[in-house]
Amino acid sequence: MYLGLDVGTSGVKAVLEDEAGALVASASRPLALSHPQPLWSEQNPDHWVEAVIGAVDDLARAHPRETAAVSGIGLSGQMHGATLLGRDGRPLRPAILWNDGRSQAECAELERRCPELHAIAGNLAMPGFTAPKLVWVAKHEPKVFSEVAKVLLPKAYVRYRLSGEMVEDMSDAAGTLWLDVGARRWSQTLLAATGLGLDHMPRLVEGNEPSAVLSRELAQRWGMAANVVIAGGAGDNAASAIGLGAITPGDAFLSLGTSGVLFRVTDRFAPAPESAVHAFCHALGGLWHQMGVMLSAAASLSWLARILEAPEAVLLAPLGASVERPSPVQFLPYLDGERTPHNDAHAAGAFVGLRSAASRGDLVQAVLEGVVFAARDMLGALGRSDREITELDLVGGGSRSPLWAQIMADVLGVTVHRVEEGEVGAAIGASRLGRLAATGAAPADVCRKPQRLQSFEPRAPQRAAYDDAYAHWRRLYPALKECNS
Repeated sequence: MYLGLDVGTSGVKAVLEDEAGALVASASRPLALSHPQPLWSEQNPDHWVEAVIGAVDDLARAHPRETAAVSGIGLSGQMHGATLLGRDGRPLRPAILWNDGRSQAECAELERRCPELHAIAGNLAMPGFTAPKLVWVAKHEPKVFSEVAKVLLPKAYVRYRLSGEMVEDMSDAAGTLWLDVGARRWSQTLLAATGLGLDHMPRLVEGNEPSAVLSRELAQRWGMAANVVIAGGAGDNAASAIGLGAITPGDAFLSLGTSGVLFRVTDRFAPAPESAVHAFCHALGGLWHQMGVMLSAAASLSWLARILEAPEAVLLAPLGASVERPSPVQFLPYLDGERTPHNDAHAAGAFVGLRSAASRGDLVQAVLEGVVFAARDMLGALGRSDREITELDLVGGGSRSPLWAQIMADVLGVTVHRVEEGEVGAAIGASRLGRLAATGAAPADVCRKPQRLQSFEPRAPQRAAYDDAYAHWRRLYPALKECNS
């Protein structure tokens, strides 16, 4: 039996998988975000640990025999979060998260300090990444910075609390701007640009390699054996790729979680920083991936549901399973700034085209379409390759909606598949990395593609209408940019 733990932004998921790769049970615990100032986004690292332990406690109570049989654990987590530890191993301040935009000025400063950054890290300096956060801390909280002994990402902190070991995998490390992504090792040049050294970094492993052993105390608490292996694990999107069997160059998927991600597997380091595309290590050695990122995907629909004081399902129901034409209203989904392709922490959301006849349904449809238009921006930003994207698996909370999937197919012009267990993809991927670490099995034998539940083909009339709507939508961001700066 294998346990997958996904430390997300809004909650923690824990899943149990058996030897056949079947989902046996799952549990979750919520997490809260803190926004103490505009553009700030923080969490208490200990809340991740409490939620993980609580979720596994729930599994152990409901499925004691299966939980006791766990031999491998995999970790997945939200990327980029700066978790700063003192010499005692305790957090010095709340973690600064991936969707925190405070370090825009520090990004420019970091690129001035280190002209080689793009070539080594393969990515632009963006506020979401970890390194600019440390430049901000050094400037605005110098006492905290002087006390930093280790910088861990969210799942690495959870691993430390589960095992006592400070270790990170390549895929998550690639999102710090401290990794030489092509060589898969920490870069002393990049670290020095932020006033840090190799001693501030955890040990590196591949995602399917053993990284630690579960502590005796927790093993006893959950009735497990004394030698449960913890895998290197993966950043949330690379873990989702493992869960989807996306381990062959050219495989692609779109995640509609809190954020949105378009992910394509590559067999080489393929940076494209000029388009604000991320080029990271995959969770398996010898593989990399390209990734376009939007900061507010399913979060945009959640925001609208909160504003209108109605559950998302209630908002979606009147629209049915498909729409025949674009909404007369358009929506920019930049509620927390944007990464690909704009790299603009000050970008803001907007409804455009409102008239007195506009209905609630028009607004809901506009939000769905705005997120998909942003996904089309990302698809264009990835650029052409010898393995073009012709189909996408859809995962994340947004994958529940057949309507959103059909809009996706119509706007992107590719076949879109809703897949089994699409909402727990990262946790499933983590459990499979735990299995690989515990057994040494071949990835191709474990990382199989999930069953496709429903496929959506582009419809020619709607495709043409959306081409026109997308062309109009693309003019909105530059037109409104001055208003938001």
